[in-house]
Amino acid sequence: MKKILVLLAVLLTASFSGDFFKLGKEAYDQKNYQKAAELFKKACDGGNFSSCGYLGSLYANGSGVTKDINKAVELLKKACDGGDAWSCGALGGSYANGSGVTKDINKAVELLKKACDGGDTTSCVALGSLYMSGDGVKQDNKKAAELFRKACDGGDALGCGVLGSFYANGIGVTKDINKAVELSKKACDGGNFSSCGFLGISYASGDGVKQDNKKAVELLKKACDGGDATSCSALGIFYMEGIGVTKDSNKATELLKKACDGGDSLSCEKYEVIKNTINLH
Repeated sequence: MKKILVLLAVLLTASFSGDFFKLGKEAYDQKNYQKAAELFKKACDGGNFSSCGYLGSLYANGSGVTKDINKAVELLKKACDGGDAWSCGALGGSYANGSGVTKDINKAVELLKKACDGGDTTSCVALGSLYMSGDGVKQDNKKAAELFRKACDGGDALGCGVLGSFYANGIGVTKDINKAVELSKKACDGGNFSSCGFLGISYASGDGVKQDNKKAVELLKKACDGGDATSCSALGIFYMEGIGVTKDSNKATELLKKACDGGDSLSCEKYEVIKNTINLH
């Protein structure tokens, strides 16, 4: 009888923890971080490890609670040990950056692998990036491509985008521009704006797709609006030359300035040249 009561108590605790997590997630999505933190704590204390991970992220960012990196790491570790893949990935990031823990790239790789194997596609991308750079692991573009493919297959837009660039340049895979375009479209549709930019340039050049300047402009605009500085620069050149749009020096200047402000150094030089040319007239 006593064993049955203990089992019922455990089941009830798990049920309540799940309810607290659901309510906490609703508060989190509504950006009510203080309420989310309170609910996640109750769920975490009750054994809901996803809640521990979310609570850890709140402590890491100081959202709804006082920022405390050490507390964040403690919670992420608890969640990771409990099988929460995302938390393993976040903890891996902490070890990679030395945030709240002593920097340990080998530990970071171990945790990112655990997270990736557990289905966290962001960690697959991070791990792929380490294999691409050779940071903490033996440099291996083929292995990097495999990880980016795994991420892409799991719906990660960035993974699709990077894999697309690998196919475009023959890095770790046989060069295949058609495959690159296919992956870039998937990435763009998923919100990876640099891939929209790549796709736009492909339509402008007719590389892997039927040449279409209007489609190129449409994609470059989407990428630029999404914050991709290189695409703003390319779109600025299109307006300067009248490619797929009515020639407009003022619009070109505006776009090159935006690209420059976004960190594209070449656009800064182009911006100054065009601005001075306009002023001369």
